[in-house]
Amino acid sequence: MTEIEMLGAVMKQFAGMEQEAFALSHPFWQKKTYKKGEFYNEYKNVCKHLGFILNGVFRTYYTDSEEEKNVFFFSQNQIVVSYKSFVTQTPCNYYTESMTEATILYIHYDHLQKLYRQSQQWEKFGRLVAETAFDIAMTRAEHFLFLTPEQRYLDLLEKHPDIFNNVPLYHIASYLGIQGPSLSRIRKRMSKS
Repeated sequence: MTEIEMLGAVMKQFAGMEQEAFALSHPFWQKKTYKKGEFYNEYKNVCKHLGFILNGVFRTYYTDSEEEKNVFFFSQNQIVVSYKSFVTQTPCNYYTESMTEATILYIHYDHLQKLYRQSQQWEKFGRLVAETAFDIAMTRAEHFLFLTPEQRYLDLLEKHPDIFNNVPLYHIASYLGIQGPSLSRIRKRMSKS
């Protein structure tokens, strides 16, 4: 299966998109490979692309008093985008960086707007991406309100099973809102159970 066919299959599963509607987008998708540490989008830049991750892991983070705070991880078969910046076409408040070598297929904002005008199926895709982004952001906020660090750790493992193979522990601890030693204790307890 080619990469574009794989993306088409994901679009069908995610948004019920038929092959004819997906074919409208074929000329717009471009492929890009990132080196570890390369930015998908930087702070104060406008996010112009929505990407589909073929392989690799990205993180979204901000800096607070020179300390990096990880907010999101994105991995294979997920969309990577600085969503608020992308939708509003205003500067981003975060950095999005590749944590590994990574490859994406991406589409430019203007091309996606054109597809929205051409097809109700693409409009549905846009709505579902917005709903998913909202769900991810709300779930993340609620996890800090209602879940223990151990529960957040288990949720991270469920959503990104290979995260520990690709991301340094201090980034994972930052994402969970804990210090490195606390993460070590959680991992030790989990391995015993």
